[in-house]
Amino acid sequence: MAQATTMAHAMKTTLRPLHDRVLVKRLDEQDEKRGSLIIPDTAKEKPQEGTIIAVGTGKVTDDGKKLPLAVKQGDRILFGKYSGNEVRLDGQEYLIMKEDDLLGILDA
Repeated sequence: MAQATTMAHAMKTTLRPLHDRVLVKRLDEQDEKRGSLIIPDTAKEKPQEGTIIAVGTGKVTDDGKKLPLAVKQGDRILFGKYSGNEVRLDGQEYLIMKEDDLLGILDA
C-alpha cells in the first residue's frame, strides 16, 4: 500500500491534468474462470473501473468562474468503455479523461 501512495505522489509531480480532466489508473483485471474455457488476453475486455491519480483545477464556465471537480485523488470510479485517452508514463498505462466521461464514484 505504501508503494501505491508513493506512486500517486510521484505522478502528481510528473503530470497534472488541466481544467476538468483527471488522470486515472485502470484497476487490474480480475481473472474469472468460466468452466474450462481459457480466454486469451487479447480477447479480454479491459476493466471500466479505476483510481483517480490526479485531478485538474476545475471547469471554467462561460462567465469565468471556476467550478471544482466532484472527484478527488484516490477515488475509485467507474467510466465509459471508450472514455479517455491512453498515455504511458514511466512504463505504466494511464487514462486522461474529462470529468464528464466519469459515470460514478464507487464506495470503498
